Amino acid sequence: MLRLLVASAHVPGATGSGLGVHVSARFRGVPRGTRVVPEERSPTWNETLAWPLGVRPLSATDSVTLHLRHWGQPAPRGDLGATTVSLEPLVADPELLMSLSDVPLLDTREQPTGCTITLRCSYVPRGTAGDTTVPLQVQVPPRAVSPGPLHHPGKPPAGKKEDFQVRVKVIEGRQLQGNDIKPVVTVLIGQHRFRTRIRLGNNPYYNEVFSQEFQGTPAQVVAEPIHIRVLDSRAPRAKATIGVFQLDVGTVYRAPGHGLSGKWLSLQHPERPDTGSRGYLRVSLLVLRAGEPAPEQEELAGDGDIEANLLRPPPCATTLQLRVYRAEDLPQAEPPQQGVPKAGDKKAFLAASVRVTFAGRTLCTQVVAPNPNPVWNEVFFFPLRLPPISDEIQLAILGGSRSTKVLATTTLHLSHISSAGAELEEGTPGFLPCFGPTFLPFYGPRPDATKTLSTAYRGRVLLELSTLMEPSDGCHQGTIAREDIAQEQCHLPRHQFGLCGVFYSATMVPPGHQLLRFELSLGHSGDTSDVTSKPAPSVTPYTCPLSDGHRYHYLPWYGDKPVVAVTSSWEDVGHRWDVLNLLGGLCRRLERNVKEMRDTRGDTRGDIGRRLLRELAGDCRQVLAQLKVQPTPTPLDTHLRATRLHLLQRVMAVAERPPKVGWDTLLEVAEGWLGRVTALAVEPQVGVPDAVLWLLQGTQRVACARVPAPDILFSRSGPGASGRLCGRIHTLFLVGPGDVGAQVRLRLWLGRVSESGDLVRHLEGTLRVYSETYENQTKVLGKWGARGLLGRPSFSDGAGQARPPRHLIHPPRGWRWEGPWSVEPQRRLPLDMETNVGQVLEEVYENQSRQLRGQWGPATPASTDASGAEVPPKEEVACPQGWHVTDGWRVDMTGDVDEAGWEYGVSETPGSPPPAWHPTERSTHTHRRRRWLRTRQRDPSTQGQEQDVSTLLQQHSPEAWEYGTLWGCHFHLQPRVGDMWRRRRWQRQMVPKEPPEVAPIFLLEEPPCPQTPPEEPPPGPKEQRVRSRFRPTSQPPAPLILCTFQKPIFFQLRCYIFQGLQLHPRPSKTTAAPVAHVSFLHVSQSSRVLPPTLDPLWDQTLLFQRVPLYGDPREVRDDPPPVVVEIFDQDKGGAGGALGRSVCTPDVSLNVGRRQPPRLRRYPLGGPGREAGELLAAFELLHDAEDGSLEQVPPPPWREGTYSIPLGIRPVLQLVALEVLAWGLRGLRAGVRAPSLEVQWGGQTLQTPPIADPTANPNFPVNAFLLRLHLPEEEELAPPLRLRVLDTRGFGYRPPVGQTCLRGLARFGTHPHVQRRTRSPGTPKTDSATRWGRIARLLPLLTIQVGTGKGSPGPPPPLHPAPRQHAEEEEEEEEGDWWSKFYAAVGDKAKSRRGTKRDRLKIYSSELEAVPEFEGLQDFCQTFPLYQLGGHPTPGEDPVGEFKGLFCLYPLPEDPEVPPPPRFFQDLPPSQPQKCLVRVYIVRAFNLSPRDRNGLCDPYVRISLGKTTLGQRDHYVPNTLEPIFGRLFEVTGTIPLEKDLRVSLMDHDLLPPDQEIGTTTIDLENRLLSRFRAHCGLPTRYRRSGPGGWRDQVPPSRALELFTRSRGLPAPEFSAEGTAVTCGEQTFLLGHFERSPLAHRPPGDSRERLALHVLHACHLVPEHLETRTLYNSTQPGLEQGKVQMWVDIFPVSLGPPGPPVDITPRKPQRYELRCVVWNTRDVDLADVNITGQRMSDIYVTGWMDGLEEQRQKTDVHYRSLDGSGAFNWRFLFSFEYLVAEQRCVLPRKDHFWSLHETVRKVPPKLILQVWDNDKFSADDFLGVLELELTHLPRPSPYPQSCTSTPSGTPPKWPWQGTQVPSPLSLFHQRRVRGWWPCTLEEGGKRRLSGKLELSLELLTAKEAEERPAGKGREDPNMYPMLPAPLRPESSFLWLQAPLRTLHYGLWHRYRRRFCLGLAALLLLALLLAFVYAAPGYLAMKLVDPLQSFSHQLSSQP
Repeated sequence: MLRLLVASAHVPGATGSGLGVHVSARFRGVPRGTRVVPEERSPTWNETLAWPLGVRPLSATDSVTLHLRHWGQPAPRGDLGATTVSLEPLVADPELLMSLSDVPLLDTREQPTGCTITLRCSYVPRGTAGDTTVPLQVQVPPRAVSPGPLHHPGKPPAGKKEDFQVRVKVIEGRQLQGNDIKPVVTVLIGQHRFRTRIRLGNNPYYNEVFSQEFQGTPAQVVAEPIHIRVLDSRAPRAKATIGVFQLDVGTVYRAPGHGLSGKWLSLQHPERPDTGSRGYLRVSLLVLRAGEPAPEQEELAGDGDIEANLLRPPPCATTLQLRVYRAEDLPQAEPPQQGVPKAGDKKAFLAASVRVTFAGRTLCTQVVAPNPNPVWNEVFFFPLRLPPISDEIQLAILGGSRSTKVLATTTLHLSHISSAGAELEEGTPGFLPCFGPTFLPFYGPRPDATKTLSTAYRGRVLLELSTLMEPSDGCHQGTIAREDIAQEQCHLPRHQFGLCGVFYSATMVPPGHQLLRFELSLGHSGDTSDVTSKPAPSVTPYTCPLSDGHRYHYLPWYGDKPVVAVTSSWEDVGHRWDVLNLLGGLCRRLERNVKEMRDTRGDTRGDIGRRLLRELAGDCRQVLAQLKVQPTPTPLDTHLRATRLHLLQRVMAVAERPPKVGWDTLLEVAEGWLGRVTALAVEPQVGVPDAVLWLLQGTQRVACARVPAPDILFSRSGPGASGRLCGRIHTLFLVGPGDVGAQVRLRLWLGRVSESGDLVRHLEGTLRVYSETYENQTKVLGKWGARGLLGRPSFSDGAGQARPPRHLIHPPRGWRWEGPWSVEPQRRLPLDMETNVGQVLEEVYENQSRQLRGQWGPATPASTDASGAEVPPKEEVACPQGWHVTDGWRVDMTGDVDEAGWEYGVSETPGSPPPAWHPTERSTHTHRRRRWLRTRQRDPSTQGQEQDVSTLLQQHSPEAWEYGTLWGCHFHLQPRVGDMWRRRRWQRQMVPKEPPEVAPIFLLEEPPCPQTPPEEPPPGPKEQRVRSRFRPTSQPPAPLILCTFQKPIFFQLRCYIFQGLQLHPRPSKTTAAPVAHVSFLHVSQSSRVLPPTLDPLWDQTLLFQRVPLYGDPREVRDDPPPVVVEIFDQDKGGAGGALGRSVCTPDVSLNVGRRQPPRLRRYPLGGPGREAGELLAAFELLHDAEDGSLEQVPPPPWREGTYSIPLGIRPVLQLVALEVLAWGLRGLRAGVRAPSLEVQWGGQTLQTPPIADPTANPNFPVNAFLLRLHLPEEEELAPPLRLRVLDTRGFGYRPPVGQTCLRGLARFGTHPHVQRRTRSPGTPKTDSATRWGRIARLLPLLTIQVGTGKGSPGPPPPLHPAPRQHAEEEEEEEEGDWWSKFYAAVGDKAKSRRGTKRDRLKIYSSELEAVPEFEGLQDFCQTFPLYQLGGHPTPGEDPVGEFKGLFCLYPLPEDPEVPPPPRFFQDLPPSQPQKCLVRVYIVRAFNLSPRDRNGLCDPYVRISLGKTTLGQRDHYVPNTLEPIFGRLFEVTGTIPLEKDLRVSLMDHDLLPPDQEIGTTTIDLENRLLSRFRAHCGLPTRYRRSGPGGWRDQVPPSRALELFTRSRGLPAPEFSAEGTAVTCGEQTFLLGHFERSPLAHRPPGDSRERLALHVLHACHLVPEHLETRTLYNSTQPGLEQGKVQMWVDIFPVSLGPPGPPVDITPRKPQRYELRCVVWNTRDVDLADVNITGQRMSDIYVTGWMDGLEEQRQKTDVHYRSLDGSGAFNWRFLFSFEYLVAEQRCVLPRKDHFWSLHETVRKVPPKLILQVWDNDKFSADDFLGVLELELTHLPRPSPYPQSCTSTPSGTPPKWPWQGTQVPSPLSLFHQRRVRGWWPCTLEEGGKRRLSGKLELSLELLTAKEAEERPAGKGREDPNMYPMLPAPLRPESSFLWLQAPLRTLHYGLWHRYRRRFCLGLAALLLLALLLAFVYAAPGYLAMKLVDPLQSFSHQLSSQP
């Protein structure tokens, strides 16, 4: 298988709008395509496309071509580029995962388009474990893996309800929008809602699983929705929605593996989806179907693959517009009103409306008044997602004023009216859904038909559908504009069409006395019960069914074949049907050539391939020529024409060129062509309804068949454009209630009436048109006449309904009479009931009455029939012509009669027969009678039915009267005593007046002429009285059209019935007495009845001599009548019950001289709703020409009274031997005492001796048996092998217990002289060189694998390592535990310790029985389930027991002188029960199905073996779906009495009983007996003690001896040193397996190590861990999870085993995380102080994810004006960490009332938040930092380098760029310090809101105890010591120091201004003082200028 993962692409010119893009890939001509995603720059698919390779492996020349396209656009305009990827690297290395990133795409000129694509390719060779699509060629024996019920490979029938389970796992969220949110996820699966727990933060981790079961059909389940919604639990309800994602179950089911693992969902706003992503949610979705295996658990991709695993919702930008205009031909009201409604009476109809359902939405038109042609003119709008999820548009016509009754339905498929283009051919243009305007027919049940029939035409509706490229505006319904209504009328011109049908035969019709006829209608035209349609000759004449002498009846038409003709008016859709028929012919021829090419080999395949290309090219040219001239009145016609042109042109271009590849490649390419052309060979715009053929029994319609109108359409464009059935004789099977209602062979023709001129010439035989009527008379007083009819019509039709007399019947307009009325004898009604009867038992009753003296004498009448009617005496009864009497008259002595055959009675009235008869005579009896019998047989010389009919016609009287006792009874030719009625048939031929240009049969619907034709003689007085009595309301009879053949063509049918295979008996029966009944046209025969068996071998030939057929022999050759073979269970004396039916086609030979004998074929037998087995037979139809050439063909050999099959046809038999190893019986019910086995094969039976006491020893006392018989050489002709188990009771009573049937016995076949690869037990000893030589040839490869641990060689290590190196290796081995080997095996090196490189553990992803190389562990004996007797087991049926055994089939020499080969089953092991010690290791379980309301369960293990049960309820793991048990259970049992080990996982509940989660069953006996040594796996290394010590009972050397003995090989011989061993002729050295011997090992170790290496080379079961699937009996077939475990079995007789393996789970370790918050930088300033400054009172809070109760916070850094803060604060977080899983273990109770702690495992994540402290309001959120300790981003050393960059979608860290340094793990580095950024969401995007300087240190519990530290700065303030932070003096709380607040709030900010202001005030004061004092001072100076000086002088001393 080739797998291609299309990851993503890059489209540089994407606009974000449009229809979307998709990728189309092609490999070997087979296309695949991805889904359509929105067009953007980086579209992502992450879809896997797979191609099964079949038998042809991948070659170096193979390549994959990829195209990137716009959806729905033609190739040149929609292509974005293409590329071709060579697959040569995968051929060189199949294990290579070829990853290609950014592959450039090229245009048609090989120039880059700028687009790139990223993909991955992988190759899974055929037969490997990953090749799940193609089955393995080797046949693996059936295995009993065992979930309780058995799973059958057959799928349930379509439409049957099945069990499904949908699982949704919510893993984690990423970048959810919002600040300080508490997200919760709600999941709606169908109608059931689930909810996760509430988490904190924008990146929550959930890891919760929800599951929901569904029971319904697949179509119902895939339509169920899955809605995922993320809510913020803190927000109000109206604003709580963060984002949603919607999809349906079908999207998940159609994904690879029926699941989506680890996908990221892009959440959208429900009301504003165009606003972008609202976050991302990681989920895993899975759909499980009953009977289908669950996919393997996949490791989730890392964060680097987020883009490749992203799912976006499909766009919903289009609207589907559906216009409903009007309807036609709606049915009448039901029940019909009183009387016959008139054609124009609207009250006879119902009020109607149209209902439309699409994608879960239903709309309905208004209800209009009753009218046959209602008008609505309404339009519907449906939102449409591209690509569409729902494919069906369901329409229904509702009747009644309340629209409660569904009158008719139909379905319109979007896949038929749209195309994506990718699935058809490269470059094929796609188109959106469109349809019409055109009529769409509706079908439904009708009241006069059987209730089970619902195929009647009930009207049609004019519709138009289109797609609008805009979203819906909320309007769902409206009215169509008037101009649109007027425009659609011009597209519907009509033409007159004619439908003609010629009926050749009708067989398998219902028996009875009611008359039958067939009705052919097209729409309402031709429907005889519809009064709105004009009368037409649409029905065949009344005919009574006639027995074929065996089981069926037929209609005796003989040489006069009825013809029907119907005309109607429809739109001309011939241009569509011409192309459709041409495409259909192309597909049929291509399919035939492909089938022949697939079934042939050699040179013939090349001839067929060349013919395929030649015919394909010619067909393409013919279709293309028609397409070029095809008109396109509707948009769908235009799109379909363009798509077909493009595809066929490409196919023709390839077909016309010589093939450049091999025929195998051409076959695959042709199959791809066939699929794509078939997809386009549909025509949804039919318009014209199907032709319906009804079988009418009286007035009831009992069976019908529909024929599509295009199949019978005639076209002027040529024979290829005409329908495949047009004008050809073919066979239709009419469907009746529960079975076939009739088999009709007819010829149909449909076409324009104007083009029907050549129709009559193409019809074989002579076409005649008649008018007929029946004249009726009754006997009154011994005279016949029309009087005394007592209300009966004097003239009627064949059924007795009133019709006009012949004088009132006139030919239609344009027709004239041809000759007078004439009396014609009857040929269609039952005149002779003995036709086709070979033997008749005649009876006559002799009657006597008591005379006067008490004596008996002749009565009156003396001879009567059983009813008492008088008949001639037995002596006068003559033998008819063509018959002879085999014996004379005899008295019937059976029944209640006396010894003379008399029976007695008393008559109530004189002359009347007694009402009751008695066997004993009494004196009161007045009458007695006895029955005389005589047998007569038909003469062998009788020529057939035609002679019988001619003989009957000769017996008619000249007046052609037919006589009957009562009205409507059977008529006979000769009058009898008691006849009261008689009739005769008048007919008159009519011909057209003028030769018409069209077929004259289509001109018979014209109304009759009102006047009497001139050639009609005037009626006489008697006829006038008849005319006056005739009611004028009687309708004139429809003309009778007959196609007359002069003579038939005779054929001989030879039916070679060889054998029936695997028949199903009837209910309540275990076997059947089968008989094969063959029906061919009107003749039938039966094979001989065989004794009770379900595989009957008839070996009989049935000859049908001179079977008449009418028509051209070449048409018989092209379409021969089918042969119906039915198998009946012949009851004693009864008709038998039907077991199955098969319709077979015979091989026709017109030239007997060139006849090729047919080959036996397998024909499937169909039963009621199921398969009923197979029939091995052959059929041939030989032309019996008049020249007697048929006599050249020798008749089949006559043996034992029957014809057997000739040697040329009978299979060639050979003598074979079947050896049976009957080991024992298991699991039988308790009441079985002494069971034995019966083997039936090829007519022979083998009986084993019974088991004396199954409870003590269920094995057979004798185990080997031999059966010799002759069987066909061809495997497909070999009968199945049937096994039956019978119980032995007293008096020889042997009731059946169970049975099984085996097919495909070639898997047990072998040749006695060829050594088989896998030998059954007891194979004779042969030369062992071959066996050990194979191991020797593998030594180089084994040496490489052992030395390097891989498949590639490496440098050899030193031959003599140092002693210190050996010591280190020993230490590593001692350190490693079992869990280290486990995690190393799963590939998790981080969880495994050292020392496990050499000691390896094999983990199987399935049960050990399912591993192919171990053959189901059934190499010794296989397990065959036994079922109840009564055929094949039904799906879900439980077996009643098991048979353990094996078979060997080989040919024997035919010459008795040649000695037979030696027996295979020899030297068998003892079959006595043995006591064993069983150790069961239960490691873990995963993917368990939830059982509790919280979506979890409390699992514990319960082990059951026989009557012993282990496992305590207290040892449960609470609240988990992935428990790790690590438990060992030891139990002792006796095998095979206690062979089934049941491992059950139970859900612990508060009160028992506990629910069962799932169970798996292991067959311990198979493991103990298997040659693969499955009872104890072989470890990689041999140790005497330690964690990996040898635990088996015997050492490797002894195990090797036991293995060679069981295989019939010589014992191994070891050297004295133990470094060499000789097995047969081969010698193995220890150096072959070990590169360097370990010198420090003890001497005895070398011997055991060498023996262990040799055992490993024999491909035995290694030390392993198997993964077993759990099933629950309440939900059979649905996987409930998986458990990983292994089992060791130790027989007690071999001694005590070694010590058990310690698998106790690892315990989590306690760690302490010390986080020191040092400083902050650039934190957002959220507040404004009184002076207008922006500031923040910063503090930091933190907690570990999941440990919210340990939330801690720092002190507050007040009044930070620049976003800086100093804290020096220590957080201490203590948690438990599981190193192996890298998860924190958090045991806690969900609620205070919870009983158990839920152990949650979350990634270790530290969450830090920065807040602004407020006193009178809520604190402001400033930013968040989330650090995952295992993937810790490297910090920045400086705050300047800690920057924020725009992120993609969705990176894990928003500040990471394109090149991000690798993250580190704190568990490895232990200590880190630096700066990390905080982010805040604004406007749907996250931005940098601050920086934190942190130091993180991780310590173990012991280290934390040794280095104590306190929280914050508390004591002990150590490691490191945190000093008080150096904060500015302004950092304080203003309420504590208001003056300081003013000081630091005003002075520090405005001190300069204060100083300048003070200085300005001083200057101002000085200025004011100066101004104030200056005038006075100046005045003083001016008045006394020397005053101041004098004062100065005076003041001096």
